[in-house]
Amino acid sequence: MSQLIGMLRHKNEKRYAFLMILFGWILWAAIAFWVSKYWNAPKTGHVVHTCVAYGVGILIFIWIMSAAYRASAFGNMVLVGPSQFPELHAMVVEGAREMGLHEPPRAFVYNSNGIFNAFARRLLGGRYVFLTSALVEANNDAQVRFVIGHEIGHHAAGHLNPWLNALKLPAHVVPFLARAYSRSREYTCDSIGAYLAKDAHASRSALQMLGCGCRRLNPQMNCDAFMAQEAMVPPIFGFLTEIYRTHPRLTRRVAAISAGVAGASRKGTSLYIRLVTAFVA
Repeated sequence: MSQLIGMLRHKNEKRYAFLMILFGWILWAAIAFWVSKYWNAPKTGHVVHTCVAYGVGILIFIWIMSAAYRASAFGNMVLVGPSQFPELHAMVVEGAREMGLHEPPRAFVYNSNGIFNAFARRLLGGRYVFLTSALVEANNDAQVRFVIGHEIGHHAAGHLNPWLNALKLPAHVVPFLARAYSRSREYTCDSIGAYLAKDAHASRSALQMLGCGCRRLNPQMNCDAFMAQEAMVPPIFGFLTEIYRTHPRLTRRVAAISAGVAGASRKGTSLYIRLVTAFVA
């Protein structure tokens, strides 16, 4: 994994990833011990057999659903390529190259019936990025570049590695840990998206657009005013709602990009030099 990814990775992600792997190892070891110890037990052996059978069945179901989703994507969504939305394709290819991916993920645009969304997935080993039509239509090119960069970030940062995710799977039973880990990964991908967008204002407003969703109001958005809303979030209920979320609230995500740009500007680092230039211009 490139040094650039390490520099863009959120400070809490490594800590939470370590805890996820640690608890994952411990719980997988406990599961393996339980299965081996009681596999042939007269009274409980059938329970173990049933649990293992369910586990295998779930794996087969996930594989079937992945294959079905991929078939649906190729059959019903629009695959971005050199001859199909070449501007979007260029954003995907360039972003993947900058992040050190050997080959760019396949990108699709699909009709979301007005829903704003974008997500990255691994399907049968392949890398994919999905963009809703509403999001592409309402955002400008720099904002779309941020969104594409964010989703490429999930691939480049290893968030969708199936073997690591399988190892971490049992750790989801640890209260709040998996959600905190997920939120830290979103911050990481926001940083990657901002780096690839080369435009701090567009990166912040792209996130604000997820809350606004109005093409007409897009050019009028004030990100500083939006960030100021964070002070209006009730502390107790803000905390309670946040710890159950897989994504940080938008006001915090916008503020994190601003903080990253400001911090890099103060330190004089080269990491955000293009971003800082765009931000202060």
